[in-house]
Formats: sequence, structure tokens, C-alpha cells
Amino acid sequence: MTDYFDPRLSAEQLQTVSELGLAHVGDAVFELLVRSRLCCRGVATNHDLHRRTVEQVSAPAQAAFLEKLLPLLTEQEAAVYRRGRNAHSHQAPKSATPGQYARATGLETLFGWLYLTGQQARINELFRAGTEADHAL
Repeated sequence: MTDYFDPRLSAEQLQTVSELGLAHVGDAVFELLVRSRLCCRGVATNHDLHRRTVEQVSAPAQAAFLEKLLPLLTEQEAAVYRRGRNAHSHQAPKSATPGQYARATGLETLFGWLYLTGQQARINELFRAGTEADHAL
């Protein structure tokens, strides 16, 4: 692979990436989506951009976001989410319950998997579905 902006890993290549590796990439993808949305919506000051980004990428916020997506996931996407949710990661941050942290890790795993398989349109579809009812995002 030479195009890191548009990776398209094969199923075989994807097998070499752990669930937490997928979550690592998915965390960045989700944060970039949040940051882009805030900028496009006219949030202008650096302080507001940072504060609102941190609020929206927190584990509790991601867990709530995920709940909106669960009914929309395909069987394969749901399986990827469950793999990430069940991955053994470090202790949850003080701001989140272990359940919220696990769901947030599952969401990040899903977004990482979608990104690494080149499914940017699906990422956008799910992100829009998770944010359409929440005008504060």
C-alpha cells in the first residue's frame, strides 16, 4: 500500500491488524470527522474548537453516538464492532464507565476497519446518521 489517505487493505492484510490497532486508526478517523464538522459549521475560535472536539470524542460521547448506529450496522459491521468492544484494553479513563469505554473502543474499531478497507462513503453515511439529530455537534 502506498496511498495512506485512501488505504484499501485486503482481508488477508487486515488480519494482521489487531482490534486495538483498528481502534487506534478509528480514533483518529472519528476525531477528524468531528473536527471537520465543527469547522464546516463555523465554530471559529480555537478554544471552542478544542472544547467541543474533546466533548465529542470522549468515551461517554462515543458510546452514546454508537447507540444511534447499532440498528444501521450490517452483520459484518456489527461483528467488527463486537470484536472491538470485547478487546482487552487498558483501564477506562476516570470520565467513563468500563461499559462506555468498551462501546467507544468498539466504535473506533469499526471506523478504523471501514477506513482501512476503503469504505469512506460508509463512514460518512454512519457519521451523518449519528449526528443528524444532534445539532449541537
